[in-house]
Amino acid sequence: MVFPATDASVHVRAPGKINLFMRVGALDDDGYHDVATAYQAVSLYEDVRAWPDDEFSVAFGGSVDTSGLPTDASNLAIRAAKLLARHAGVPGGVRLEIDKHVPIAGGMGGGSADAAGTLVACDALWGTALPKEELHALAASLGADVPFALTGGTAIGTGRGDRLSPALATGSFHWVLAIADFGLSTPAVYGELDRRRDAGLDPEWRDGHHGARSALDSPTVDAAVLHALRAGDPRQLAAALHNDLQSAAVGLAGRLAQVIDLGEQNGALAGLVSGSGPTVAFLVDDADSALELQVALSAAGLTALHVHGPVHGARVLPF
Repeated sequence: MVFPATDASVHVRAPGKINLFMRVGALDDDGYHDVATAYQAVSLYEDVRAWPDDEFSVAFGGSVDTSGLPTDASNLAIRAAKLLARHAGVPGGVRLEIDKHVPIAGGMGGGSADAAGTLVACDALWGTALPKEELHALAASLGADVPFALTGGTAIGTGRGDRLSPALATGSFHWVLAIADFGLSTPAVYGELDRRRDAGLDPEWRDGHHGARSALDSPTVDAAVLHALRAGDPRQLAAALHNDLQSAAVGLAGRLAQVIDLGEQNGALAGLVSGSGPTVAFLVDDADSALELQVALSAAGLTALHVHGPVHGARVLPF
């Protein structure tokens, strides 16, 4: 049942994510890859505000340059709003304003957070009150990372990354993000990974993970990641961090290798490219270590942010 909308706005905050672990399977016939990933939602957010309207529109602000983002029907937030309206039989539209703080095309799921935030905002605005399972199904149809932006926390993603299982994480992990001044296309990074594998440039693909190429046909998250999260031990987690896409991202943007080296030389326990990049996430011991690394990276001319995780998924904020 759809209840009458009010003139009041709804404010939803949705988090960006880091891929703590990313194993990418073989290229399927449909052009996609099965993956096994460990997601962690971190304290870098997108703020979505929604008002009832006759049409569907979106405008952007925030701390990142949004000038290149489309605001037409191709925008993921608009697609999310229209999808929910069709699904629930809502006759009206919505005016969206999104303050973006997650890097665009940065491997941290900013667009997915926008879509998840829009689903939650419109569900509240229109009073559709969809069950969590229905919202999750709508989210999955919009993109692989959208369901995780809904749930937040720490989770294992399989299939395309949208089949989620919660993972127990004790305490809080501290990260310093090195934000690039450029973006990387996710399809381009996957394409580069396939090219490197076909050319024999990827040792794991050439020799097989743990000596068995068939393991990449059914990728899994290493147990060491789950043990480290459960223990709340950043040093244990640092040893387990991995991303199959990192070599491809570095191949497309060689300077990322220097950024990783710089962070690890200045106190990071480990650094890795998040998702398809180019954001580099450095895991550190604690908040004090994060501040020291942030200062060192900033002194080298990089944009560096301290975040922590896990945090909640998309949720309505009180007025």
